[in-house]
Amino acid sequence: MGAAMRRIQAGNALSAFGLGFTVPYLYVYVAQVRDLGASTAGAVLAVFAMAALVALPFTGRAIDRRGPLPVVVGGAVLAAVGAVGMGVAATVPTAVLSAALLGAGTAVMQPALATMIVWCSSPSTRTRAFATQFFLQNLGLGVGGLIGGQLVDVSRPGSFTLLFGIEAAMFLVLAAVAGTVRLPRTSSVSTALPKEAARTGGGGLRALLGHRAMVQLCVLGFVLFFACYGQFESGLAAYGTEAAGIDPSTLGIALAANTAVIVVAQFVVLRLVERRRRSRVIAAVGLIWAVAWIIAGYAGLGHGSQTMATAAFISTYALFGLGESMLSPTVAPLVADLAPGEMVGQYNAAFALVKQLALAVGPAVGGPMGAALHGPYIVTFVLFSLGVSVLALRLGRRLTPVQDQPSLARTSRVVAVHKPETAVTAS
Repeated sequence: MGAAMRRIQAGNALSAFGLGFTVPYLYVYVAQVRDLGASTAGAVLAVFAMAALVALPFTGRAIDRRGPLPVVVGGAVLAAVGAVGMGVAATVPTAVLSAALLGAGTAVMQPALATMIVWCSSPSTRTRAFATQFFLQNLGLGVGGLIGGQLVDVSRPGSFTLLFGIEAAMFLVLAAVAGTVRLPRTSSVSTALPKEAARTGGGGLRALLGHRAMVQLCVLGFVLFFACYGQFESGLAAYGTEAAGIDPSTLGIALAANTAVIVVAQFVVLRLVERRRRSRVIAAVGLIWAVAWIIAGYAGLGHGSQTMATAAFISTYALFGLGESMLSPTVAPLVADLAPGEMVGQYNAAFALVKQLALAVGPAVGGPMGAALHGPYIVTFVLFSLGVSVLALRLGRRLTPVQDQPSLARTSRVVAVHKPETAVTAS
């Protein structure tokens, strides 16, 4: 990594470290520590998600017009203000407003950081750059959550104020680090609009919607995030406690297993996937997740011992982590490779919006099903996982050989360099 990429990755890891301090405890903090009630806590979480949905449609155009750096800095400062406000929130309006600022700020930073990574990488290094980002994010979240758990005390509101203060400080560190990055004047992706998008007339949302490969990737992304991330702390957690009889404390162990697999396996997996077709890697993830859901079905619907059910449930989260480590060097770089140079920010923001929609819809659908409809819940998400494989293979038909397998570009460049040298020697 060059100096710019190292700073981007360091700032990204520190902001994830700050988020890890507070994300697991937001509901408890609002409902119990500040004694604002469960309904207010639910409203705060909903506002946090809705603020992201409102901010993201405007983010992509701002990135492409102003560059990603001002957007990252602005989003980080906005999130820091929201974190400070949440740390001292003692009334409903203050908590809701702080959640809106925090949600909007963190959402805006995601596509802006992704665009900075695109600008500071080439197609040959982009896969590894996004894998590193995902690795550092999970490491930061895991370490932050672990340390935060040792500091937090429900009987002392001041301990939560400390956590939110640390989170705000990490966002400001991200802003400071990002401010020192010297970005190239132009991104290293193609500047030509895709033919399908060009026929729709110009850039913007109309061009993006006219780009069929990107639309298919967004549909695939929605299913991916809905079937996995949207279930972690809602439907799957409800299913585990209700159907499998999992102790609530085991949920933390399962999430830790998920993070551990990502941290341990990320770069081993990277070696295996970076020379393979992206569409087939994503299709393999769908199969792995289908197996994970079947194992979850055994945990809750089988007739094994409680120890076996607990082991199976933790294994489900671990298999999800394996799939996530395969997606991180695959999906985000593909978004960048599909984007024309002048629309990288809009493509990244559009995909982030799809992710946010899936994370909003996933708990709303999966939560009630996981709690009450145990059999249909498992069958539904096994089918969704298999749907990931089908959608990935269909997407592969719309990608160019280099978009689907970037390693081909490196091979072709080597051939192009050496052929003229051979010809000169022969003459």
